[in-house]
Amino acid sequence: MEAIFRVDGKDVVTSPLAAGPWDPRMQHGSPPAALAVWVAENIPTPVPMRVARVSVDLMRPVPVAPLTIESEVLREGRKIQLCAVRLSAAGVIVVAATVLKIKAQASELPPEAAILPVELPGPAQSRVEPADFSSSPFVTGMSLRAARGRFGVPGPGAIWYRVDRPIVEGSPVSQPMRAMAAADFCNGTSAVLDFRHWTFLNADLTVNFAREPVGDWILVDAESWIGPDGAGLAMARLADERGYFGRAIQTLVIEKR
Repeated sequence: MEAIFRVDGKDVVTSPLAAGPWDPRMQHGSPPAALAVWVAENIPTPVPMRVARVSVDLMRPVPVAPLTIESEVLREGRKIQLCAVRLSAAGVIVVAATVLKIKAQASELPPEAAILPVELPGPAQSRVEPADFSSSPFVTGMSLRAARGRFGVPGPGAIWYRVDRPIVEGSPVSQPMRAMAAADFCNGTSAVLDFRHWTFLNADLTVNFAREPVGDWILVDAESWIGPDGAGLAMARLADERGYFGRAIQTLVIEKR
C-alpha cells in the first residue's frame, strides 16, 4: 500500500492519504504525530533508550503538502534524552513536538507492579467498525474494532485501532508510532457532541508510556469532558492485548458548525 510520507533528508512528500475528516486539504492529526516520533527515534542515543513521552502541539492546521523536518537534542544525559522535532510547511512551523526517551534497563519487579489487564473484549472478539463512518482518507488505512460504544457516537468508548498502511516509505511502523496514530482518535472514540453539528478538533496530543506496546492492535479506552467556553479534553487509557501501557490526552477546540 502507498505510504503516507516519503522522506528524503529534511524534505517530506505528503500523500493525499494523510487527509483528515475536517478538510481534505488538511492532514489528520495521526500522520504528523507519528512522523514526529519517527524523526525522534532516528536520533542516536548514547545508550539504548525507549520513548517515554511524546507531546505534539499542532501550531496550525497541517496541510497535505510538502513538509520540512528540523530536529535537535535539547537534553542529552546518561538516563534520558529530550528531543525537539518541528515540521514546517512553506517556511511556517505547523507541528512542534518534544519526545522524551528513557534508558532501557530490565528490572525484576514485584507482583504488585504487574501490568493492569484489559477486561474488555480483545480485537478478535470486538465488533468491526467500518471505515465508512468518516470522509477521512487516512482512516482507510486503519482497522477498527469497537470493544465498547461506537466511533463518533456520544459517550465514552473503547476501540481497538490497527495501522495497516505504511507511515514512512521504506520504514516499519514502530510501536510508539502505532500508539500515536491510535491516540489521536481519542476525541472521536469518546465523542460528547454530534459531529454533524459541532467540530471538536484537537490542538495538541500528549502520550505517556509506562512501557512500549506490543503487537499490531492499540486500544483507546477514552472519555471526553466538554467545558462551557469553547474548550474540552479527550483522555484515554492505552492498552495492547497484554494490558494497559499508557495514557493520552488532547485539548479540544469546540465550535458549532
